[in-house]
Parts: sequence; structure tokens; C-alpha cells
Amino acid sequence: GEKTMGFLDHLEELRWTLVKCAIVTIVFAVLAGVFLTDVRHFLEWPWTVALAGYPELGLQLRTDTPMEVYGVMVQICVTPALVAASPFILYFIGQFVGPALSPKEKRVVLPGVVAGVLLFLLGASFSFLLLVPASIRVAIEANQWMGYAMIWTVGSYYSLMTWLVVGMGLVFEFPLVVLALTYLGIVSVAAFRRSRRLVIVICFIAAAVITPTPDPVTQTLVAAPLWLLFEIALLVGAFVERRRAKAEKAEAFDWRKTYGQ
Repeated sequence: GEKTMGFLDHLEELRWTLVKCAIVTIVFAVLAGVFLTDVRHFLEWPWTVALAGYPELGLQLRTDTPMEVYGVMVQICVTPALVAASPFILYFIGQFVGPALSPKEKRVVLPGVVAGVLLFLLGASFSFLLLVPASIRVAIEANQWMGYAMIWTVGSYYSLMTWLVVGMGLVFEFPLVVLALTYLGIVSVAAFRRSRRLVIVICFIAAAVITPTPDPVTQTLVAAPLWLLFEIALLVGAFVERRRAKAEKAEAFDWRKTYGQ
């Protein structure tokens, strides 16, 4: 029942996909704006946790320009909106690419969307609960060691928090790419295992890009879970390969039995 679509039809579908993604993000951003104060206290939880170990500093988030507070209010609304809208965005993207996929590829769309949502939320939660407080504590220690006075703006904190949370959510999708390539037979698990050292280097490069500080502690906190998820993806990929090989063997046996060969 599928109809053939031209180039302009695909552009129209893409436009509506982007519109739906924007609408659902705006809806969640408006909801965050309605509960702005509560959302603000929630998003500043990593700051509070990090500063709990340094009560003598008396650090407070400040604004250094009259208009900075408005940019911060936008960030307070947009950051949780992006996280909350991610399941819907992935679903809309799956709807858009679905008609172009083969039956074999379509079977992985729904599980892939679910896994993508879970991995994004896992990465965002890991960053919010562990990585952001750790980055702040490392920055405090570095400033104390260098003997610098610390006057940090609220805009810099929210920029750091947004970058780390959204960035880690996206980077945590990496194992899903590995598993998809394995399932489709494009790259074998054995090939990935032979490239393990290269993957570890890629994990640290991604960590260096995501983390705003060059300290090895924070970068290791990012790279280690990525490598762990890669190894888990290889285990699942090996299971998928065994099942595929078993199914192909059974199909070949049925063919020989049917045709007497």
C-alpha cells in the first residue's frame, strides 16, 4: 500500500518531521517555563552537591550582565525540554526513514528507537548525576591549586550543564550504531574486536570533545562507560550473529530437504 514519492515529496515529509520535532520540544519548554522555579532548583542540584564539600568557599552563581538572566531562563526551559522530547523526536525520525528501509531493516526500527531513547536518557542521567558535579569539583580543586579567586556566572554553569547532559546523551548512542552495523551484517563482531584499541582511542577523543576541562579524571569518567557500553554491544552482537547463522543453517537444510540436494 506504499506509494512512490518524488524528491519534493520527501522534502515535504522531512519538513513535517522537523516541524513535529520542534512542536514537541516547544511544548515541553513551555511546561518547564510554567514551573520555572522548581525546574531551576532541580537543574542546579549538581552545583549544590559539588559545593557541599566546600562550605568555606561561599561560592554563588552570579550574573555579570543585565541581560544574562534572560538567556539563563531560556536554557532552563530548553535543556529539560530536549531531554523530555527525545523519545518523540526519535519516533518521528523512525517514521520518516521507515518507508525507505527493507523488511529486515524495518524489524530493528522499533527496538532501535526504544534502545536509542533508553541510551540517551542513560547518558543524560549519568552526566547530570555524576559528571557535572565531578567537573565542578575538579575545577574548584584546579583553581585552588593555582590560587585563583572564583567568581562563576550562572550562564557559564548552565552552558556547562547543558553541553555535558545533552552531549553525553548523544554519545551514549554509539553502542546502538555498533549493534545496528552488526545486525545488518555490514561489520562483523570479529572486526570490531580487532579494532578494540582504536575504539578505546575514539572513546577518549569523544570524551575530550565533550568535557570542557582537559583533566584526565573527567575524561576517564566519560570514556570508561562508553568503552563498557561498546563491550556490551559486542556481546549482544555476537548473540545476534549466532542466531542469524543458526537460522541460515536451518534454512539451507530445509532447502536441501525440499529439493533433495
